[in-house]
Amino acid sequence: MGVVVVAAGSGSRLGADRPKAFVELAGATLLEHALRGVVAAGVDEVAVVVPADWVTQAEMVAVAVVGPAGPAGPAMTVVPGGAERTDSVAAGLSSLSEQVHHVLVHDAARCLTPVVVFERVIAALARGARGAIPGVPVVDTIKTVAPDGLITGTPSRDSLRAVQTPQGFRRDVLEQAHAAGVPATDDAALVEALGHPVLVVDGDPRSLKITTPADLVHAERLLAAGSRAPGHR
Repeated sequence: MGVVVVAAGSGSRLGADRPKAFVELAGATLLEHALRGVVAAGVDEVAVVVPADWVTQAEMVAVAVVGPAGPAGPAMTVVPGGAERTDSVAAGLSSLSEQVHHVLVHDAARCLTPVVVFERVIAALARGARGAIPGVPVVDTIKTVAPDGLITGTPSRDSLRAVQTPQGFRRDVLEQAHAAGVPATDDAALVEALGHPVLVVDGDPRSLKITTPADLVHAERLLAAGSRAPGHR
């Protein structure tokens, strides 16, 4: 099992002077928190994708989490990302060894994701799913709206999920999806565009995506409450 950790975001909406993954949360970077969760999930290989001029810093974070290269933890590689998220995922994917047949794609910004969410996705892949992603029920009423602002529909919340990461796929399926070059906001949409079924498993509210200063404050409160330590279920 391999994991591509996408950590190439700019952090502009956080008002940060550095890439988002290198912003600190309770004394450690978002990337460090994210990698602790990935390592606790027991995967074999990890490819961390960061801005080109932050590769050295990311390598230092990786060593801090798993120690020097050796048998104790997953093999970890840091690679520079691309202009778009899809470019970054493709770069990480290509750096994984040929022995990796299933891949999880995980956003470093979802750095408090509990290990049990990783396990649900991995279990779905082990049962034969071509793709599996975590999601949580939508609590707000959702409207579809035309360009002129008029409401065109109100979908039932029962059929809606807010999706999270890690998103897991058979490697050959994910590679085909990226090769197709279809624009999409997540990897599941790329796979769906090729007609492959993607299963949704239970996500977790703690897998919030840190995007704004308010998200960072919320994550700090979760950590202060002991909501996610490495290996937490």
